[in-house]
Amino acid sequence: MATIIQNMAGMSEMTEQIIATDLLLASKSAIKNYAAAITEATSPEVTKTLRKQLDDAINAHGRISTYMMNKGYYNAFDPKDQLNKVKEASETVMNIN
Repeated sequence: MATIIQNMAGMSEMTEQIIATDLLLASKSAIKNYAAAITEATSPEVTKTLRKQLDDAINAHGRISTYMMNKGYYNAFDPKDQLNKVKEASETVMNIN
């Protein structure tokens, strides 16, 4: 089913790694945005809500990172290996029609 959707969208070479990387980057962005919003919040209720959302975003980031490491898409402990993975993913993205 996923292949059909990818072909219909004209992205037959889109890979699971690219999608997971996008999710990881989005979760990092969410964490930064929630942290910034907490510093601007003016009521304890809003601060409490934002802290809950921040905790959820941090947990999601951890789950995504673990998934990517288990699949071999991400290596947070070996920068040289991770750089090679990023280069490979970039080349894949650049070759999508």
